[in-house]
Amino acid sequence: MGYTQEEIKKLIEDGKAVLGIEFGSTRIKAVLVDDRNTPIAQGSFDWENHLEGGIWTYPMEEIHTGFKTCYSDLKKDVKNKYGVGIKKLAAIGISAMMHGYLAFDKNGKLLVPFRTWRNTITEEAAAKLTKEFNYNIPQRWSIAHLYQAILNKESHVKDIAFQTTLAGYIHWMLTGEKLMGVGEASGMFPVDPATRDFDAEMVDKFNALLAKEGMPYKLRDIFPKVVVAGENAGTLTKEGAAFIDESGELEAGIPVAPCEGDAGTGMVATNAVKVRTGNVSAGTSVFAMVVLEKLLSKVYEEVDLVTTPAGDLVGMIHCNNCTSDLNAWVNLFKENLEAYGVEVDMTKLFSTLYNKALEGDKNCGGLISFNYFSGEGVTKFDEGRPLFVREQNAKMNLANFMRSNLYASLATLKIGCDIMFKEEGVKVDSITGHGGLFKTKGVGQSILAAALNAPVSVMETAGEGGAWGMAVLASYMVQKQAGETLDAYLTNRVFTGMKKETIAPDAADVKGFDEYIEAYKKAIEVERAAVKAVK
Repeated sequence: MGYTQEEIKKLIEDGKAVLGIEFGSTRIKAVLVDDRNTPIAQGSFDWENHLEGGIWTYPMEEIHTGFKTCYSDLKKDVKNKYGVGIKKLAAIGISAMMHGYLAFDKNGKLLVPFRTWRNTITEEAAAKLTKEFNYNIPQRWSIAHLYQAILNKESHVKDIAFQTTLAGYIHWMLTGEKLMGVGEASGMFPVDPATRDFDAEMVDKFNALLAKEGMPYKLRDIFPKVVVAGENAGTLTKEGAAFIDESGELEAGIPVAPCEGDAGTGMVATNAVKVRTGNVSAGTSVFAMVVLEKLLSKVYEEVDLVTTPAGDLVGMIHCNNCTSDLNAWVNLFKENLEAYGVEVDMTKLFSTLYNKALEGDKNCGGLISFNYFSGEGVTKFDEGRPLFVREQNAKMNLANFMRSNLYASLATLKIGCDIMFKEEGVKVDSITGHGGLFKTKGVGQSILAAALNAPVSVMETAGEGGAWGMAVLASYMVQKQAGETLDAYLTNRVFTGMKKETIAPDAADVKGFDEYIEAYKKAIEVERAAVKAVK
């Protein structure tokens, strides 16, 4: 049973609430939780990245303004609901979109505008490092950005005193500490799961490259220190308190958890940090995270290796496109209905069309859809064109059309995951789905179960996503008992009694999706031609 309004008010006044803030791609979100990890207030700030000089970035002023505005919005929510301010907190945790490049000189001055994960400007560096390390280094990783800047002979590189991520930067501003959680760190540079730290052998190899290029530092001189979930990562300084809360109400001295990336907070928010568990986040983009029992047998460009916030190895399949094309088709049906004078309820429309897909042929009857609004690393596309194609004798009906578009939203994810499950024999006991694709009950869930040939659960969670996951990590830091692992804390104290619905894969659906993917792979040449021909 939850707390009463008065009990929550007292809890806030006593400084027992915990704050999690996450910088997402389109929104900064703050979630305040009670000492049972139940959300009690929230705030937000909407923003978009900017393309400046060919670089995707967020200006530093907007990072600062967005952070302060988000926290101010949270304070208003607390005031409106409980009639109190926020002076003390039990803990704070910061999360953000992973990877990217923030480089500072010895005086703390930003040397070049923030380069986000979205930039694909490090192809040469990523390829060279992958070969040097015998470990997949994606273009968006921080080390690829650093090495590319060095290879480009950019003038600022010799002046770097500290390089970090967006989460690492905010943590530094709040605490003065140059460190980050191991999950976030694993998106900067490869992590050795045995040591829960940057891989020592690869660090030595990169230091040799730095020396060869005449750089005046070694990697650990400029990179953050790595800590695991539950460790103390500093306290809020007076300057940090003023940075987050310009009113001066928030007091210094609050413990701050190791900052984490959005992948790590997603794992926490779905209780998927244990070996042989995984989660799939499916919205505008889609990615799967599976906690591995051991290293893969070889390097795959399609599979990123990161870690959980506790430092366990994770295989990650990241795809740029998921529901955008699907949504575009649904909007077309909306226009059609409106042309007939029908007032459209979008929730009902999505539900009707999604459920119609379940009536279609298991292999979509010869209909194939490519949802490539942008490029896809898994299938090696730098750019894309949404495309629908069918055989002459295809069974063209609404059910097959919708099913092909739902399959398309997960097709590249399936191709990547098939490498882990079919080629590497990776075992997974449970997958948790979250995101917009799963809003229509049972449909996206059953399609994903068919794609991965694994049981898929959808939880009745707080629904607050990464900001809530970060608040839970901050709570773990201050609430954990001696020897209590993150997995045990989540299972026994956060998700106990949490309702979830699980759908097992249907054999006929699995066979149908496999047949669809074979046709999809053959048709990829049509997509390549479309990219060249349609400008």
